[in-house]
Amino acid sequence: MLLQFASQHRLGKGFIHDATTWYVPLAERILLHFKRAKRPVMVGINGCQGSGKTTFCAFVADYLRQNHAVNVLCLSLDDFYFSHARRQHLAASIHPLLQTRGVPGTHDTVELAAVLEQVRQQASSFSVPRFNKATDNPAVSQPIDGPVDILLFEGWCWGVPAQDEASLLKPINALEAQEDSDGRWRHYVNQQLASHYLPLYAFMDMWLMLRAPSFAQVFAWRLEQEHKLRDATSGAGDGLMNDVQLARFIQHYQRLTERSLAALPARCDWVLMLDEQRRVTRCLPGGGNG
Repeated sequence: MLLQFASQHRLGKGFIHDATTWYVPLAERILLHFKRAKRPVMVGINGCQGSGKTTFCAFVADYLRQNHAVNVLCLSLDDFYFSHARRQHLAASIHPLLQTRGVPGTHDTVELAAVLEQVRQQASSFSVPRFNKATDNPAVSQPIDGPVDILLFEGWCWGVPAQDEASLLKPINALEAQEDSDGRWRHYVNQQLASHYLPLYAFMDMWLMLRAPSFAQVFAWRLEQEHKLRDATSGAGDGLMNDVQLARFIQHYQRLTERSLAALPARCDWVLMLDEQRRVTRCLPGGGNG
């Protein structure tokens, strides 16, 4: 199964080693939690852009389905982005930077809460949204056969706590200094995080973090991710970015990525420490209870 997965996803020997050493034992821990709980178990997974969240979730889901016959659903916070038109409205009515997808305030948290509740209530059938980054708009919803046993829910800012007001005063990069000089955008994002995302964290039973070495590594990983998306879509789609556009784009994420690197390890059950090649160097127990 592992070799087949690695071949299908074009992953090398490094992934096979990490999956055997780290991912399989974590999958077994998640399964044990599910068996003890005797109800759906939801796992929150945090990691910056390009850290391998999607691959990790896909592998754990395949492993559990094939070896233990459980119904596993993988979801991403990215799938709950507002449409391009909805973000245009936010940009016009609140702040121009909200046109760019990514930060808290650009997701449909009402729909997300409804999906999480369907999982918790062991619904026999429901649908989940899927987002097409190449077109920068939601795709057709995907029907799900329930009940779901284990939900793996990943997101770049999933689990990140809001900042205090003092931390918002000083810009941390050129984007904030030049395009949010009065702090209106970052204050709005922080308020959305506190009011509409934090309450949803309570759905999660366990937390895991794929921790990058630093924010400085994010650009290289995100650049690689964008190039793969461009290759997969033959360069089609208005949502794709060139390297200059991407360099500006990731500055939208810097504040909360650095916040997650500092604050989340103590809040997670497990922290997978990554090196610059995204290889796992060690797995640390966090401050959670999983």
